[in-house]
Formats: sequence, structure tokens, C-alpha cells
Amino acid sequence: MHLVIPYASAMDPQARAVLADLQLPALDRALADLGAAPRFGGDEYSPALPQERLLAALAGLPDESPPPLAAWFLGASAGSQVWARLTPLHCDVGSDQVTALDPAQLGLDTAASLAFFEALAPLFPDEKGWTRLHVAPGEWFVAHEALAGQETASLDRVIHRNVDAWLPEPRQLLRLQMEAQMTLHGHPLNTAREQAGLRPINSVWIWGCGSAAGHALPADIELDEQLRTAWIAGDWTAWAEAWRLLDARRIAPLLPALAAGTATLSLAGERQALTLRPQPRSWTQRLWQQLRPTRGQAARLLESL
Repeated sequence: MHLVIPYASAMDPQARAVLADLQLPALDRALADLGAAPRFGGDEYSPALPQERLLAALAGLPDESPPPLAAWFLGASAGSQVWARLTPLHCDVGSDQVTALDPAQLGLDTAASLAFFEALAPLFPDEKGWTRLHVAPGEWFVAHEALAGQETASLDRVIHRNVDAWLPEPRQLLRLQMEAQMTLHGHPLNTAREQAGLRPINSVWIWGCGSAAGHALPADIELDEQLRTAWIAGDWTAWAEAWRLLDARRIAPLLPALAAGTATLSLAGERQALTLRPQPRSWTQRLWQQLRPTRGQAARLLESL
């Protein structure tokens, strides 16, 4: 089994301060026996998150190919089609920037989600080769050959941030996003939401484009996203507590398998992801490792991600 832990680190100064005092004894112990393999990702401005670049490599995709996140989410039902995720958003328009709020706060139920999805249907017409799929509230998908190879920023790069820095570069996707915004502006569905005291849905985010044909994720991957909620919210006290629980409940029981090489652990921060594997060591290196204090190694490693 290969455990992947994303959102393991952050660039926020408050996250750094919390991380400096964070005690993760199981991860410290694992680092005493394991070494880091080559890293994946680039910097905090890369469109794909580090764990997504790691997953792309594990799926055998060429370097820098956009990870087909939508197709992976759909699994076998994605077939060989080229899919993208279409996430409804409320963007807060300020005097100097447009900020995407967390779509989890929209409070969409199934009926409302379907209604908004259908309102955008004319932008993705069947007669022009589009396929549309509503999976759950706010979980919208579209498929078309024109989406192949189109790289866009992952949703979690955008939430609580200025969207201008992350707008899609491909003209077709930018045009679709702008047309969706025009369709939603003043729409009766949004009028009803505002009358009910709810934020309007005034934009969508198109992301995760690609086909997973021939590049399925390995069956032994376990993606543990327990850190995501606090990471997205910027609640670093809650994030640290989630890390402590993850260390005790997921990493500690995995230590024997990690040392034996029958399990693998990968960690992903805001810039990079890495995989920890058993490393051959000489007897002097093993002795030094046993004598060297392990406390604090985890925090130092996470800061580098």
C-alpha cells in the first residue's frame, strides 16, 4: 500500500510558526529509517498541486503532462473520453482583486445543483460533441476532445485567493468561463438565492482536464486528505491537531511495514511532494542514525515542501 498525505505543509507564515513546534513522533521515527526519493512539483505557482504531479508520475504520464483529475475521479465510468471538472463558485469582487470563496460553503442541494448545471447546458451542446455529467451537488463534469492537453490551475490553488493569477491560459477555456459568468449574472436562480440570504453562484472553475486511458492510478494508492479542510480554511491550529491525529493513527501503525519496504509513504506540501523509501546504509551510517536525535526531523522536512 502507498499512503499519500497531501496538504502536509504550507507557505503561510502562521503555518510555518505552527510547524516549527509540531511534534510528530511517528513521522520522526519513519525518517530515521527512510530516505527521500526524487521530488515532484515545482513551486507554489505551479497549476497542479504537488500530490497531483506525484500521482501523474505514478500513473506513468510524461513529465509535465496535466494530471487527468476529472477522469481519475470518475474512475472506470470515464472511459477514454477527455473530461474536465466544472466547479460552481462564488467570487467576491473587491476593489483590487477577485477572490474565489470555498465552494463547500455554497450549501447546494441536489435540486439546486442540477438546476444551475442545466442553466449552463447551452455552453456545452450535445450536437457539438460535449458530454455533461452531474455526479453530486457541485460535482459537475464535461467531456470533449478539445479539452485534451489543456492545463488549468487546480481548484485548491484558487480557493481564498485572487483568481486573476490562476485564470486558464487556453483561450477556449477562458471563453467558456466568461460565458458561464455572463449566463449566471442576473439569472433567476441567483435572484432566488440572494432573496434567501445565500451567496449567488457567479462563476465556475474548469480544471482537471484529460483522459486517463492507459494511465490509471495504481490500485494500492490511498490518498488521505484529513489535513485539507483546515489547510483550505487557513486554520493552522486545527491543521496541527489534524496532523497529530494523522501521525498517531495512520503513520504509527504503518512503521513496521515502512521499515520492511512493504508500504510506501509520500508527503506533499504547497510546492513539492516526495516519497520515503528504505535506503541502503553502511553499518557506520546505521550507527549514526541510531545515535542521532530524531525529534524535529519531520518538521524540518515538511518545511522544505
